[in-house]
Amino acid sequence: MSAQSISADQPASFEFSAENLSWAREQIKKYPEGKQASAVIPLLWKAQEQHGWLPEPAINYIAQLLGMAPIRVMEVVTFYTMFNLAPVGKYFIQLCGTTPCLLRGSDDLVAVLKKNIGEQRHITSDGLFSWLEVECLGACANAPMVQINNDYFEDLSTESFEKLLDDLKAGRDVTPGPQNGRSCSAPAGEATSLTDGSLYAAEGDTPSAGVQAMGADSLANVHEMPAKKVVAVAKEEPAALETSLSPDTKAAIDDKKGEN
Repeated sequence: MSAQSISADQPASFEFSAENLSWAREQIKKYPEGKQASAVIPLLWKAQEQHGWLPEPAINYIAQLLGMAPIRVMEVVTFYTMFNLAPVGKYFIQLCGTTPCLLRGSDDLVAVLKKNIGEQRHITSDGLFSWLEVECLGACANAPMVQINNDYFEDLSTESFEKLLDDLKAGRDVTPGPQNGRSCSAPAGEATSLTDGSLYAAEGDTPSAGVQAMGADSLANVHEMPAKKVVAVAKEEPAALETSLSPDTKAAIDDKKGEN
């Protein structure tokens, strides 16, 4: 992770828009008198959102709002990589380079970034991209990953990352989350263990073949299933609901029907 440097190009002044100032005052009210400094992170975040990065006048402005010494605000800004002391690209890419992502190929993603953008903190000539290697972003089960502005893009390969950058450059819509087709942090591919539906049947249940085929999604686990799925199975196998399930499970299914 490269050290931050304060940009030599500073605006003459900074102040919140009327809307943001009203929002900031509401945040400050959340804290007791004398504890307004606790609002420093959300106010800095809002200032960066408004300006695109945090110039010195913004830091001084927030220090004045909160009754803090400017150096105390600067200490917060320089501690967190979420704050930028110099301009960044329209798409600011933060690449996780800590152990799980490193083991899963983050070095290959670094190579993609250097090829397409350049070194860390360099902004492309079209103003679209800049990047930074950061500490853990908390998506270890989906390594390797990057954060682009406010969104996570996970389970990346060099190919999917190249495509992601190309799509952003072309102005095409992109979908945050896993880029390899899996759902959230669920295992890739089909279930390979605990697939016997009878394992999940409530006492007294005798699941039909169709219900058993649902594996871990057996109707005995109806409390954890989406309402639409429960209703679909109920329509497909109405006899199972009448003859093979316990009263508790039937009651849970009725509740799910009401949710749908």
